[in-house]
Amino acid sequence: MKKLLFIACFLPVVALAQTSKVTPMNQSVRTVTATPPAPVPVDPNAPVNPNAPVFKFSEESFDLGQIPQGIPASHVYTFENTGKEPLVLSQATASCGCTTPEWTKEPVLPGKTGTVKVTYNAAKEGAFNKTVTLMSNTGTSKYLVIKGTVLPKPADPVTAPANDQK
Repeated sequence: MKKLLFIACFLPVVALAQTSKVTPMNQSVRTVTATPPAPVPVDPNAPVNPNAPVFKFSEESFDLGQIPQGIPASHVYTFENTGKEPLVLSQATASCGCTTPEWTKEPVLPGKTGTVKVTYNAAKEGAFNKTVTLMSNTGTSKYLVIKGTVLPKPADPVTAPANDQK
């Protein structure tokens, strides 16, 4: 009987605890709607560095074509610094973990060239289109694209039984 009385008193307390919200007496409850910040307008009168480094790629997109599944494929993008100051690539970020960029780490002097090697691991069959974002001291991001189609692995040939002895 005592158990039944305890359960009868305990259940309403549990039900109320799940539906109520405790708010300190000196605080009011309010809902705040987040609005994105307004875009910062670009000042057309802002000074432009006439000596800034400038990327000049021979190509910014490359199609690897059809590649076999499970065999990584790479392409090397070459760029020239056509600006008047050294170009420094600070970061290269791939759009997914299946793509790996490697880039020239030392400053590229005006008139000299650097490289960005992009490797796709080709683990999943089907078409792909991946982007590598380059961050540098040029003042803008640069985007490289690598694409292609991964062909499925050929089926393993049927092997004859090894214990065929006459």
